[in-house]
Amino acid sequence: MRPSLLHWREESLPVPTSDVVFKTTGSLAEIIFDRPEARNAMTWPMYDALIEHCDAVDADENIRVLILRGAGGKAFVAGTDISQFKTFKTDHDGLEYERRIDRVVSRLEHVSVPTIAAIHGVATGGGCVLAAACDLRICTTDSRFGIPIARTLGNCLSMSNVTRLLKLIGPVTLKEMVFTGRLFSAAEAAGAGFINKVVDPDLFESTVNEYAETVASNAPLTIHATKEMIRRIEDDRTVAADTGSDLIVECYTSDDFHGGVDSFLKKQSPTWTGR
Repeated sequence: MRPSLLHWREESLPVPTSDVVFKTTGSLAEIIFDRPEARNAMTWPMYDALIEHCDAVDADENIRVLILRGAGGKAFVAGTDISQFKTFKTDHDGLEYERRIDRVVSRLEHVSVPTIAAIHGVATGGGCVLAAACDLRICTTDSRFGIPIARTLGNCLSMSNVTRLLKLIGPVTLKEMVFTGRLFSAAEAAGAGFINKVVDPDLFESTVNEYAETVASNAPLTIHATKEMIRRIEDDRTVAADTGSDLIVECYTSDDFHGGVDSFLKKQSPTWTGR
């Protein structure tokens, strides 16, 4: 009998932070973003840990499915920890940050087994992108999604991450999401093609478990071949990441971005100047 997902054992792997937990049971693995006091906002060590755990999944031939989730019941991931942006000064800082995020998201996207984003709460900014990089997305009815950077920081996404979102929800919805900065409801996200299944919170765990166990019980070579074929087809349609470098520099070196970061950390509304 396949062991229940409810009885996890924690892997004793060397990781750079305790804010990301890696667990496995039988053919299933789980990555938990465990920083609920900050709505699981990602620090640099958390991004590094995510890559390490993706490597661990690919190194274990017994793992058939990887589930990603956020701790605390209020957020999947609320983007990158904004306090880390206070040191950004030069063209290089913004470019290197977006390249770093691209490397992390690409690593998640290239995990050999199917990935499921189990979303309970908000998935915003980088959290929305991480969810987009997974193969399947299941959320609760009270979850919300968005890229609110136009009303918070005044930065931008990389060309690669715009492409990922564009493939899932299309230009009309993506423009509305970014231009308005509002968060979409679970129903809206599902209607846009971003979410596979929306469930009541009390059915969330059992639904995620059922999906994971169903996928894990099916032919792994068929699943891997299909995932890889789709990835290769999508790669052929992807614009080179550095195509948007000038736009990234323009945003991350602007007065608006630095003012947006300061305002966010002070819990104030930013004043946009377009400079």
